[in-house]
Amino acid sequence: MAVRTLMKKATSTLRYEGVGSLVKKTVSYTKRQLKRPVFNQRIYKDVLFINGCTLPHPTRYRVEHQLEQLHFSGYSCDIVFYEHLNLDMLKYYRAFVFFRCHHTPLIEEFILKAKYFNKKVFFDIDDLVIDVDYVKDIKYLKTLNKHEYDLYIDGVQRINKTLLLCDAAITTTERLAEELQKYVPHVYINRNVASEKMVELSHNALKDGPAKIGEKVYLGYFSGSITHNDDFNMIVPALAQVFEKHVNVYLKVVGILDIPESLKNYADRIVSEPFTDWTNLPKIIASVDINLAPLEDSIFNEAKSENKWIEAALVQVPTIASNVGAFQRMIEHNVTGILCNSPEDWSKYLEELITSKELRERIGKAAYQKVLRDCITVNTGYSLYQIIEGYLNENIAFVLPSTQISGGVNVVINHCKILKERGKDVTIISMAEDSSNIIEADGTELNVVSGANCLVQAHFHKMVATLWTTVSFVESYPKIKDKYYLVQGYETDFYQYGHVFRIWANLTYNSFAGIKYVTISKWCEDWLKSKYNRSAKYARNGLDTNLFRFTKRDFDGKIRILIEGSSEDRIKNVDESFRIVSKLDPEKFEVWYLSYNGKPKDWYRFDKFLHKVPYSSVSNVYSSCHILIKSSLMESFSYPPLEMMATGGIAIVAPNDGNIEYLIHEENCLMYEPRNIDDAVKQIMRVCTDSQLREKIIANGLEVAKSRDWRNIQDEILALYDFN
Repeated sequence: MAVRTLMKKATSTLRYEGVGSLVKKTVSYTKRQLKRPVFNQRIYKDVLFINGCTLPHPTRYRVEHQLEQLHFSGYSCDIVFYEHLNLDMLKYYRAFVFFRCHHTPLIEEFILKAKYFNKKVFFDIDDLVIDVDYVKDIKYLKTLNKHEYDLYIDGVQRINKTLLLCDAAITTTERLAEELQKYVPHVYINRNVASEKMVELSHNALKDGPAKIGEKVYLGYFSGSITHNDDFNMIVPALAQVFEKHVNVYLKVVGILDIPESLKNYADRIVSEPFTDWTNLPKIIASVDINLAPLEDSIFNEAKSENKWIEAALVQVPTIASNVGAFQRMIEHNVTGILCNSPEDWSKYLEELITSKELRERIGKAAYQKVLRDCITVNTGYSLYQIIEGYLNENIAFVLPSTQISGGVNVVINHCKILKERGKDVTIISMAEDSSNIIEADGTELNVVSGANCLVQAHFHKMVATLWTTVSFVESYPKIKDKYYLVQGYETDFYQYGHVFRIWANLTYNSFAGIKYVTISKWCEDWLKSKYNRSAKYARNGLDTNLFRFTKRDFDGKIRILIEGSSEDRIKNVDESFRIVSKLDPEKFEVWYLSYNGKPKDWYRFDKFLHKVPYSSVSNVYSSCHILIKSSLMESFSYPPLEMMATGGIAIVAPNDGNIEYLIHEENCLMYEPRNIDDAVKQIMRVCTDSQLREKIIANGLEVAKSRDWRNIQDEILALYDFN
């Protein structure tokens, strides 16, 4: 099917544009295939332009020039041809601009997935080829055979389908914007402008171009394609008149144009040149004295851009144009160009321009100054930046050491889920090589990029450090509006005395890089203020009670005790938990050990070891046990007791700064005196024998867990990161 389509396009090009155009398009197509993007190192950027157009002129103005505008304004951007697009590219950009892209199943899937991640999708178009109703009356189409006509109409219909999938449109003219508003809710105008290279080539043409020869006056008509025959025919009577009256008038035609019979008598004064590379145009335009830009008055032509005027103005050649659409808006009559409303105007104003060199020079210079001020990429890029930046969803990145499951990572994931549900563009940057998206049990997918394999260049409204090792990245990255450090523990004490990491971790609590401190622990809020005079914004930590569901326990039979934590982590103090259960009768008490990292020590007594259990399955472990013993020396926020309470179990804990925030002895838990093994055993026996105490603890524990369901604290999380 693809080969057949290519053959049809080739036949049409050969018939209507000639061998030269066919060769150029074939070479261009081959180059695109050879230059398919190969990403050895990914780069996270702001905008990806997806080019769906094979014609060089529209692609240059609407893709390359807009990219240059954004580069001048600090955005990082890429271009990809639509056939080379893949879903993995969704991870690495904030916004996507589809230029003249025909619908394909992949493009539809890409756009829908971009919206899922709250990334905005724009459609860009520079012509009214957005609906069959606009193109069906184009005279050129009547010259096509059925296969060519069907191919053209199919392309328009597929462009329309892509347009309807997008959030907004960017276009070139007011009339195009007016029509596009019938298809998408938001339409922005970013006019065609000249690139730096165009200005450079035009300056060179002005400086190095040949001087005008004698008294000859050259009119220039630069035809885009055969479809411009009707536009040119409008001015044929005026041209015949000036040819007849002024023997020094010549016409230079560049591109495809059928010279009418009425001008055949002046063939010796008509110079025709074929399509040429755009880099040659400034020199050719500079060789004429007057630029002709006739347009029939139609909706289709009202939507066209003022490119011909811009290109001529850059080499100080005056333009005489139809008073239609973009010419009407951009040209000030008799100041930066001449506007014609009728055939009589064309005759009158051509006569004035031909006979007055001073008038030509005055208008040419005024147009040149206007274009340099208002119509080049460097001076217009910020308005396009404002259009895109103003429409994008706020974006936030969380920087993690890795996405390996832990309590701290789970907190970040839940914050990400809440922010994503509230319409934020959320990215997790893993400083390890993790790059697989996180897919939660409820189906939520979170965007993950690897900081180890991805260079970050995009703008972020907010970025959050989540461990001391990630703070330096956030501090040093320049394109962030608001920087945060989510403090979940006193990481200085994660290391033994004398370890250099104690210094490095401690320095992050005294940052001078404008970081805002936030926390999910009252204890962390307190020591940040008392030790470092840092005011931290606080939001309660939460729990997914849909995942951790209540299960009624039977305490009449064998009691199952759960010990949770890494045996290699001194602070988790797992050894003490195992010393406690060693005092219990194994005939009456069964022991399960759950650990993400450390493995059991030789002397541990347990009945079942659960290693690296997926977080989605952890609730089943809690529900299967009656009692949790937690002996941690220090925690910013102790999750396991809350998780056990949510499932209807009993938590017996050594009090620390991270659990007393929500745990109350004999109300929703039992506490034992740290390092007092006998006291811990006593509390176990109490809860097993005192049903009234047990029921009270279970009931109160459930209430605490419900109050901390993530759904009940969403507004707190948004406020934590200053989202309104």
